[in-house]
Amino acid sequence: MSDLVTFGETMLRLSPPGNERLETTDELEFRAAGAESNVAVAAERLGAVSTWMSKLPDSPLGRRVDNGLRGYGIDTEVVWSEDGRQGTYYLEHGGQPRGTNVIYDRENAAVTTASAEEFDLSVVRDARAFYTSGITPALSDTLRDTTANLLQVAKKAGTTTAFDLNYRSKLWSTEAARQTVTKLFQLVDVLVIPLRDAERVLDYEGSASELAHHLASKYEFQTVLVTQGEHGSVAWHDNVVHDQNAYEADTVDAIGTGDAFVGGFLGRRLSGDDVPQALKYAAATASLKRTIPGDVAAVTKTEVEAVIGDELNQISR
Repeated sequence: MSDLVTFGETMLRLSPPGNERLETTDELEFRAAGAESNVAVAAERLGAVSTWMSKLPDSPLGRRVDNGLRGYGIDTEVVWSEDGRQGTYYLEHGGQPRGTNVIYDRENAAVTTASAEEFDLSVVRDARAFYTSGITPALSDTLRDTTANLLQVAKKAGTTTAFDLNYRSKLWSTEAARQTVTKLFQLVDVLVIPLRDAERVLDYEGSASELAHHLASKYEFQTVLVTQGEHGSVAWHDNVVHDQNAYEADTVDAIGTGDAFVGGFLGRRLSGDDVPQALKYAAATASLKRTIPGDVAAVTKTEVEAVIGDELNQISR
């Protein structure tokens, strides 16, 4: 039995070395990359036994994803499909003014046809928490239904449900996102929402603390986390708002930072920490992720605690 089960698509991330251009590179680096699997890995590293659940093509690329995630120590619950393909995305790093460019190639991915009935639902029912993000229902009409169905299964079983709005403009419009996620809110216990997403998707204006109070009151969430990037985060719980600053970091790769935050928070909450303490772990895990190439926060609890305690030296000898 897992403490945390997550559901969503994991792609293969293909990126040229350094800051090379995709159109001129002779090499591409393979990494498994997906919001929900990123959260599962971070939570596992912070003390929660975690399982990632999804549908993959029964192909070398699908098996590459599964093998890659198992290598981080999490369990996988995979439906193997003869149809559909393995989704990928291409990431080209670049400094300013070029910036970082993401190109998705995920149409007709096997996961887009996944239904709740294909999975062993006892995995969800027996978990202490179930997590997915707004990326998943954005991928297909089928996954919109599946996301709702899995949240319902978890809710009815007494499994804590967690959801990150995680808006992606390349996947759907703000209107489509608003219509979908607000219907899902009634099935969610713990909501994570970037302040910028609340502004774009929910047309919200106000501070992070005001947003947390507003959403908790309107939708009766148990906990609301509002993230603000370098400006830190706030958490509403038991009618109290807790503030947390971001920890400084030299950014090597910012992709996956938000997932590391969520995984760090859920991992420590499931390990018994109160909300303020879990929030510290979340912020520190996100900070460490920025120093690590790839989407995954391959960190240790000791490293995270060193950041919290300001004990991390520049060089470890």
